[in-house]
Amino acid sequence: MKNNYDIVVVGGGPGGSMAALHSAKGGANVCLLEKTRDIGYPVRCGEAMGEWAIKQFFEPKPSWIAADIKRSRIVAPNGIPIDIPFNKEQAYVLNRRVFDYDLSLMASKEGADVYTKCYVKSIDRNDENGYDVHLDYLGEHKSIKTKLIIGADGIESRIGRWAGIKTQINMRDMESCIQYSVGNIEVDSNRIDMYVGDNWAPGGYLWVFPKGDGTANIGLGIGSKYNRKKSAKKYLDEFIENKYPEATIHTTMCGGVPCSKPMAHPICDNVMLVGDAAHFINPITGGGIAAAMKSGMFAGQVGSEAIIANDYSQNFLKKYISLCQKDFTKRHEKIYKVKETITKLTDDEMNQMALKINELPPHKITLGKEFTTAIMKKPSLIIDVMKMFAGF
Repeated sequence: MKNNYDIVVVGGGPGGSMAALHSAKGGANVCLLEKTRDIGYPVRCGEAMGEWAIKQFFEPKPSWIAADIKRSRIVAPNGIPIDIPFNKEQAYVLNRRVFDYDLSLMASKEGADVYTKCYVKSIDRNDENGYDVHLDYLGEHKSIKTKLIIGADGIESRIGRWAGIKTQINMRDMESCIQYSVGNIEVDSNRIDMYVGDNWAPGGYLWVFPKGDGTANIGLGIGSKYNRKKSAKKYLDEFIENKYPEATIHTTMCGGVPCSKPMAHPICDNVMLVGDAAHFINPITGGGIAAAMKSGMFAGQVGSEAIIANDYSQNFLKKYISLCQKDFTKRHEKIYKVKETITKLTDDEMNQMALKINELPPHKITLGKEFTTAIMKKPSLIIDVMKMFAGF
């Protein structure tokens, strides 16, 4: 491990690997630091991702794909299913262990140094207009001098907090999430299921994402205010006991997910935050892989430009914010407004809506893009559409 790098990336998820890859591609001397032993493990999300989202970066490798998803099913509170076939696009449930590992390999092939079992303990300003990064690497204390730090260290970003970036999240925007990787179940391997309503997951939703060979990721997220009455684990255990009594649980993942607006200012002098660390998460679905990869790419590009310009100021790094806004953060802000409206729907209103939607011809149920676009422009429209469907 060298003592000096142009850019240090902290966190080896998709956002961190993309940041390291594009920093190196831009000519920067960069290292990627991951605290766990293996990049890609443990898996911390449902692993679903749209085909288009991957193809904007790479052609998907077969080893990345656990399941090809061609349709989805939304189940209303009373159990009424709404089947939604996809048009031209499909989605995937990823094998994140392979996917994340391959992204880090791409970064290393581009010239980035990748280190695992590397725990960052603190960062300090130095007298060279940069930072000293203090860490434990394989049981030894090390310090690295760097001009830029890219924090890809998750929703509780210590890099952001240490650098003085406002990382706080309003507790009402936090969802309590838990997921089991299960086996010995019968599921449609080409369909994802999502359950909505207070009986399944109040203030959120429950998902069943197949992974082939009778396995799936089954999890849920519930609004923070509901967690006081019954835990997320209790909701999930009751669902599995009822729907999949023969299921075997192989791994458990739990934690908080910020379904909030994206961080408005994820930068300061010499520091940029990407992915979950910058709250770049879809406020409705809680998904964040694509936004992590895109923000990582932008941070790497801007970071390497900063090295060439010898300017690591907040003013120079603002370009990173602009790139994110043009690509996805403005959309996430609109999705947040939609979420605020959706969470006000009662179970009865959702049941009535499901009944009316199922009366439509199948080809009309696939008009998702037009419907989504309309809602983005006017969030209150979802109530009007619901009233139209339900005959209110």
